[in-house]
Amino acid sequence: MKFKIENEIFEKYPELKIGIIVVKDIDNTGQDDEILKKVQDEIEKIRQNHSKPTLSENAKIAAWRKEYSSFGAKPKKYKCSVENLYRMILDDIDLKHYSKLVDIYNYISLKYMIPVGGDDIDHVDGNITLKFAEGNEKFIQLNSLEESNPKEGEVVYCDDNEVLCRRWNWRECDKSKMTENTKNATLVVEALEPVSIDELNTILDEMSDNINQYCGGESKQFILTKENIEIELGDN
Repeated sequence: MKFKIENEIFEKYPELKIGIIVVKDIDNTGQDDEILKKVQDEIEKIRQNHSKPTLSENAKIAAWRKEYSSFGAKPKKYKCSVENLYRMILDDIDLKHYSKLVDIYNYISLKYMIPVGGDDIDHVDGNITLKFAEGNEKFIQLNSLEESNPKEGEVVYCDDNEVLCRRWNWRECDKSKMTENTKNATLVVEALEPVSIDELNTILDEMSDNINQYCGGESKQFILTKENIEIELGDN
């Protein structure tokens, strides 16, 4: 099982850096008050330091808006995952607890204003690939049974059978969602400029430390760039 990025993605987005943490044999059951406290602390900071009218002016958010526009996803309608989280919080909507792993990656996403997502790799078929969609791939949205297709040229994550995430990090699929039963997963941190390799390494280190502390198991981390476009994840 591999995680790979097609060359065409790096031809269009040469500064892209994708951080990956592979976790095995974790305990994702229950909830941990320490993690939830970390999430709540970040929520309070966001409400104190940000506002909806100026959010799009932030360099990290603006970078994603630019790239969404580049493949035809209008940012006013389709927002990257971290902008969506920030806007929910600024609308006084609190984040729900789904599992410890999701709580951890929400905390990291909020703290560093960076998109973070992931998949239960026991429910992934074959390889995971970041690519431009052909437009005929199958997609079933999170918590839905309805099948749809991405737009041709849309940036998507796919396995060998279907789309795992549409519009880069806009909406995840249902089949590989992380639940309390998840034992093995890949976590993905997506970095555009102005996020540096050093900052991305710091983010991965902190997320790995939190996973090891609260979920146990084993973890490995990687960074994919135009010089290193795929990694081996092991058997799935």
